[in-house]
Amino acid sequence: MELNRENMKKIAALIAFAVLLCLGLQHLSTVLAFLGESVGMVYPFLLGGAIAFILNVPMSFIERSLFGKAKEKKNKMAVRMARPVSLVISICFLAVVILVVVLVVAPELGNTFASVGRRIEANIPVLQKWLGEILREDSPVISWVNSIDFQPQKMLNTVMDMLKNGADGFLSSTISVTMGIVNTAMNFGIGFIFACYVLLQKEKLSVQVKKAMYAILPEKAVTYCLHACSLAHHIFASFIAGQCIEAVILGSMFFVTMTIFRFPYALLVGVLISFTALIPVFGGFIGCGVGFFLILMVNPVQAFAFLILFLVLQQIEGNFIYPHVVGNSVGLPSIWVLAAVTVGGSLMGIAGMLVFIPLVSVFYTLFREWVYGRLKKKKIRKIS
Repeated sequence: MELNRENMKKIAALIAFAVLLCLGLQHLSTVLAFLGESVGMVYPFLLGGAIAFILNVPMSFIERSLFGKAKEKKNKMAVRMARPVSLVISICFLAVVILVVVLVVAPELGNTFASVGRRIEANIPVLQKWLGEILREDSPVISWVNSIDFQPQKMLNTVMDMLKNGADGFLSSTISVTMGIVNTAMNFGIGFIFACYVLLQKEKLSVQVKKAMYAILPEKAVTYCLHACSLAHHIFASFIAGQCIEAVILGSMFFVTMTIFRFPYALLVGVLISFTALIPVFGGFIGCGVGFFLILMVNPVQAFAFLILFLVLQQIEGNFIYPHVVGNSVGLPSIWVLAAVTVGGSLMGIAGMLVFIPLVSVFYTLFREWVYGRLKKKKIRKIS
């Protein structure tokens, strides 16, 4: 290799990277702590980006539907008001959905717990009778109780110590919980304001980011980055929209069929399944478990009938509805969907399950494009 100025720069960059990598591995705990602090500092903006991406889906639809023709006619008032009005409508729509769910789910859950409490209260006399039969005078339990060395002072001291430790723990946990709530509220507030700013100025911000990328990076790298970002935006938007529509359809199917067959808690179970169905692969089964428990408290026979109904509707949804509603927007084989859900759930919980499927799909599509490009360059057309 010729040691010209360009090659010397590349060698120096490789040496610097190797030195930094070695130092990072030697002080891995410090690096991880620094990364954690850095993520904590930018977390409100990451949260705002996520909020902006979710709100952008209904906002873009509303903007196209209500102001599309006016924009084509170059109506200045429509062009100026389209984005703010669409954003306000999107926020109000999501707020109304959350409010309706709270107003539907909370009273039903309260009634369910009240019903369970009444059933427990009704069965207390039966339990007392059963305990009375067991704890008769010649019972082994009575003999065992009489053999216990009862020391009231020692028990009192133990209880006082427990109360003291519990009070200290309760005070510290209350302070930590209060600080956590305040911190979460501040992060959400900052993220929400940042999301609104991004959505109102998204075209301008996009141009600024592109200018910065072209100024810093080579043109080929910028082109590839923009292609990856465009692919990610399309996959994520299609996945979110399709998953929401599919969840609403599935919840409506449960509500209608449960109402027809006179199952209890039809509206509550339909709403719960609509929300849990947003979680890929495992979400429907979570909703099924909750619904089974609620119906079991009222009618055990109908609870097992609900399991059969769930299996039937799940098959209809998986074989006919999901492929047409979500379609191939994700473009990920089933085995990789399962892997993405498992890894995302273990790392980030429910949010990871939602994020990792389109994220893995983006990497899968880019890797497939790279593989096909290499095969085309090597003139390999068919592999059996």
